[in-house]
Amino acid sequence: MSVALGTTRPLPVRTTPVGDPGNLLASLPATTPYAWVRNGEGLVGWGEAAQVAVPPGPGRFAWAREWLATVLGDAQVDDGVRHPGSGPVAFGSFTFDENAHGSVLVVPRAVLTRRGGRAWLTTIGEAPVKTFSPITDPGRISYGDGSLSAPEWERVVARAARRIREGELEKVVLARDLLATAERPIDVRLLLMRLARRYPECYTFSVAGLVGATPELLIRRTGQEIESLVLAGTTPRGTGPADDLARGAALFASPKDRHEHECAIASVRETLAPLCSSLTTPDEPELLVLPNVQHLASHVTGRLADGASVLDVVAAMHPTAAVGGTPTRTAIEVIRELEGMDRAGYAGPVGWIDANGDGEWGIALRSGLVQGRRARLFAGGGIMGDSDPAAELAEAQAKFRVMQYALEG
Repeated sequence: MSVALGTTRPLPVRTTPVGDPGNLLASLPATTPYAWVRNGEGLVGWGEAAQVAVPPGPGRFAWAREWLATVLGDAQVDDGVRHPGSGPVAFGSFTFDENAHGSVLVVPRAVLTRRGGRAWLTTIGEAPVKTFSPITDPGRISYGDGSLSAPEWERVVARAARRIREGELEKVVLARDLLATAERPIDVRLLLMRLARRYPECYTFSVAGLVGATPELLIRRTGQEIESLVLAGTTPRGTGPADDLARGAALFASPKDRHEHECAIASVRETLAPLCSSLTTPDEPELLVLPNVQHLASHVTGRLADGASVLDVVAAMHPTAAVGGTPTRTAIEVIRELEGMDRAGYAGPVGWIDANGDGEWGIALRSGLVQGRRARLFAGGGIMGDSDPAAELAEAQAKFRVMQYALEG
């Protein structure tokens, strides 16, 4: 059901410890699956106790926090676990562009959680009956151009690079989409199982049809402690171990990629510093090696000064330079002008929040919007003044392979 702000009734919530459920994703029924899983731990949910379409605009995160405070704060909670992620939990997905429609928050009727060697089940009202059905394969997948063809997108990259060289901005992140059509309806559970198995170090997620596996943790809040993983600078995996090492070394030494990463770190530092009593950023990035690509990565940690919820930090951080550009406001205008598509939830915040303001939110990369037999896949990359359009196209195609693997197996 859809619940509007100001008309909610207190939700009866019960959280109880349970035995180890094993594979969390195997617990999901066929309908309305919600998921946030990494290395076998996380949360999965089903059913809908409350949901809302978040109005677009610059105040959307404040509006969302107010709605959550009403729905979760007034809940009648029997919590036998009292751990981050116990009690009532909401899953959410926000559009990349604050002016776009499509942001959503959902409080599932049941949430199964596995964290730190413990597991628990949260239910709202009577436990919803799970109707299991066999996971089905979508069959043959065909692909077609999205908003722009490959040559058209290369021309957009060239235009963006020229504007950077002319001094309008330092960096802009451009995305493209790819349309996939299956023989049979796409079972989201199959995509989640394949993604979690192939990319265990990523955050496999599912919220309101947006499905993917992102390597990028926007923010984790546990009490006053926060953590973020910044990724900027990418190269495809090599054809063998020697090629892999050479590509990683070239990425680490690349002035273009190092500058792109430094822009992303500076953006995060500038955003988080006013919210934190302490903040630590590394002097040098490390190499994050995934099955399809390698990234320059930096772990950022801090302690909140004023008790802000995880959603307040999300509001301050989004969009980061890693998915927008530098300077951010100029980059967003260039994206709106050149990209030629609505990103929807791609590169927007996706994750979960509990009634205490704890939670984990990632950036919805390596993802797609799934509806029936069709999926709209997204990928992108950071454009600098010396970017080569053909190389940027190849990078985007490498990133598409994550969701193509999920569809094809």
